[in-house]
Amino acid sequence: MREYQFKTEIAVRDYECDMQGIVNNANYLHYTEHTRHEFIRSRGLSFNGLHEQGIDVVVARMSMRFIAPLYPDDIIVSCMDMKHEGIKYVFRHYLFRKSDMRRVHQSVVECVCVINGKLTTSEVIDRAFFVNNE
Repeated sequence: MREYQFKTEIAVRDYECDMQGIVNNANYLHYTEHTRHEFIRSRGLSFNGLHEQGIDVVVARMSMRFIAPLYPDDIIVSCMDMKHEGIKYVFRHYLFRKSDMRRVHQSVVECVCVINGKLTTSEVIDRAFFVNNE
């Protein structure tokens, strides 16, 4: 497996599965969001703390590709890379089933910052994510 900027593990819970016994597609949004939150926390920030400073990071666009199913009790290795493209912060997510390291999902999430109601970039985020951290 190649190196990623951030990795975490997530356990699939039985209540996340549909009547077919596989993880419902909407839960992949939660897995990737959880990964972004953990990544931000690893850099000394939190979404709540940013909000208190008037900085809101919001999802602007998302594309998802489902490759293989996940089942109850699977462990997910959630890997992520992030880069800055103009005004956007682009997160690339790759989810693997830990038991066989098969890729099961990938997505691209584009986020933007709204600071005190204005769409802009954030020096706070840029400093935490891109200065001496690449």
